[in-house]
Amino acid sequence: MYESFFGLRERPFDLNPNPRFLLMTPSHREALANLQYGLTARKGLTVLIGEAGSGKTTLIHAVLKEWEQAGHRVAHLSNPTLTRGEFFEYLAEVFDMSEEARASKARFLSEFIQMVTARHARGELTGLVIDEAQSLSDELLEEVRLLVNAETSSEKLFQVLLVGQPELGVRLSHPALRQIKQRIALRCTLSTLDVRQVASYISGRIHIAGGVAGHVFTREAVMAVHAHSGGIPRVISVICDNALIAGFAAGVRPVTSTMVEDVCREFGIDRTPTPLEGAFEPVAVHAGGPRAVEHGPQRPAVEAHGPVADDRLVRDDRQETGREGQGGAGLFQHFVVAGKRRFSFF
Repeated sequence: MYESFFGLRERPFDLNPNPRFLLMTPSHREALANLQYGLTARKGLTVLIGEAGSGKTTLIHAVLKEWEQAGHRVAHLSNPTLTRGEFFEYLAEVFDMSEEARASKARFLSEFIQMVTARHARGELTGLVIDEAQSLSDELLEEVRLLVNAETSSEKLFQVLLVGQPELGVRLSHPALRQIKQRIALRCTLSTLDVRQVASYISGRIHIAGGVAGHVFTREAVMAVHAHSGGIPRVISVICDNALIAGFAAGVRPVTSTMVEDVCREFGIDRTPTPLEGAFEPVAVHAGGPRAVEHGPQRPAVEAHGPVADDRLVRDDRQETGREGQGGAGLFQHFVVAGKRRFSFF
């Protein structure tokens, strides 16, 4: 709809959990490392907690893709509001067990132990990822605990990842669930994005979609998105997508803060206090392309997509106009923030 108007190959803010658009903030990196380690080190039970819209499902899809490419067998349960019988039926179907295993828990457990033992002997991993795990009944949490108990004298045979909102952490702290809590080997939490990470999220997605960030959003528009979204990626995407539609309809680019405010008002998204933390300092940009002024050891670039952001993100944006809504050139500058090299609108 608006792609060609803003110079994009595709829509950058769709809500589908596409791993190509995964933002790697420090907390996302830590979470990804924990998920990878939890499976490959055969830790048994790993828990990932984050607010609704914080990027948990996108992170899961990135991990699942990696695990599948490595030949691991991992089931993904995205709707865990099942009965005990439905839960075992689902696992039996995903892991290609017999019809008898789908109807009988005793048969299921027999085939399950045989399967995970055989796969372990071949050096293959078997696991289960449960999204929206805060919706699991106590009964199913207990069944998950018992499945994780499948082990050798030194390793777990079945790896489980519970992914949920903060309510999951509250539930796991209940005395009635102490047995499963004691079996959690790794636990990590996704935090919301600060203003620079919001800028990185927006610019990274625009770059992956083939555009130039400074030509799509003004600096003030990005600050308005952060102020209203609370740093939650899903809300950021909703605001940005609708702001692009508004800009296209009005024939205006880049998108301005006024358009962002209008979208938020229509959606009933209230502004939240988001003070700009820390100081930032501009970096020299040379004729041959962006070069960082070194401040101690060199760090990876901003968390746009993957470990290192592409220097081409700032390729033509060197002439700062200093005014919102006048082409957007130069709004995307290269800065050192708290000792890290970043791409930012600031």
